[in-house]
Amino acid sequence: MNNYGSRGELPPIRPERKTKTSTTYTNTELRERKNETRTPRKISRNTKVKYRGQIDYVILLCVILLVAIGIIMVFSSSYYTAGQGENADMYSFLKKDLIYSAAGFLCMYFVTKIDYEVLKYIVKPVYFGSIVFLLLVFTPLGVVHNGARRWLNIGFEFQPSEIAKFAIIITLATLLEHSPKLLDDFKGVCKYMAIALVPTGIVALENLSTAIVMGGISVVLLFVYSSKLRYSLSIAALGVGGVLFMVFGSWRSDRVEAWLHPEQVANEKGYQVLQSLYSVASGGMFGLGIGGSRQKLGYMPEAQNDIIFAIICEELGWFGAAIVVSLFIVLIWRGIYIAIRNSKEPFAMLISTGITSMIAIQVMINIAVVTNTIPNTGIPLPFISYGGTSLVMMLASMGVLMNISRYHGKNAE
Repeated sequence: MNNYGSRGELPPIRPERKTKTSTTYTNTELRERKNETRTPRKISRNTKVKYRGQIDYVILLCVILLVAIGIIMVFSSSYYTAGQGENADMYSFLKKDLIYSAAGFLCMYFVTKIDYEVLKYIVKPVYFGSIVFLLLVFTPLGVVHNGARRWLNIGFEFQPSEIAKFAIIITLATLLEHSPKLLDDFKGVCKYMAIALVPTGIVALENLSTAIVMGGISVVLLFVYSSKLRYSLSIAALGVGGVLFMVFGSWRSDRVEAWLHPEQVANEKGYQVLQSLYSVASGGMFGLGIGGSRQKLGYMPEAQNDIIFAIICEELGWFGAAIVVSLFIVLIWRGIYIAIRNSKEPFAMLISTGITSMIAIQVMINIAVVTNTIPNTGIPLPFISYGGTSLVMMLASMGVLMNISRYHGKNAE
């Protein structure tokens, strides 16, 4: 019993207990409160932020159209000769080209799903592996086709020089990214060119045209990344001089004679040149129609290979040839655009530049040969000429280019 009442005092007032009340928020209110209390993360000035987007669908569309044209033209230019003889199969080249195309598109798809920077970690095995493959061509494992030793048979046949072209791109790109000031002095330029010349020199022993492509890629990357223009011009001049020496000072001088006077050696070195010119001239504006070529009927040797652009001119006409050239121009333009957009990312920029220059150089050489603008040399027309290794590596390279197009690298400020 308390004594508050007898003393006339009031009992002390007890503080009210605070009961926990639950407050219900909507999803929108929760997101607003979270954003209000979130502390922004401070990003260092040197931190690289990647913005991942979609692939460049313009490139994808151009590649699909070029491969589709290639499949049609390979069949059209090869079915007559493939169907000659006993147990012949007029669809043999078509079947193989479909398999190569499927394998190439599969490689392209997987490459687009992998970050392109993975290439930095495989550059050494790819570079030295390509050199080993190139050297094995000169062993009994090497295979000769049409008098040229360019293939390697290790259970299946492939052309190591096509792998070497891609290897030299990623090798030089990685080297320049790791050593940004390498090209500031002559010693660094010599180191750069030595790395490029090892596989290029081996290829030049049997395949001068592919060596020219590889040398051109090296010079383009040097020109793009070097701040010293005189080094780029000097290396380019030496390269041109070396090519002229090899062309005019060796057995390839016969090709120069066939280029200048094909009618005088019409039954020998000038035969293919003349047949190519006949094809281009006889097509006219709109061509003879698919399958209507006359030169492929035993006159044009290996029409489905490096000389296939002549059959395109004959069957699709100058109009169809212009469409093919336009697709290549759009493809090269998108490659240049991707390289410029990633100018702050040296590795991505150099890879994009290398792949784009590889396609541009091959297209120019191939069309120049078909039109007898330069001496005859064997270089495939990208995506169109028949050839498994060339097609698969080209499509894989397009996968790398589209992969780079998904990422927009920026230096955070």
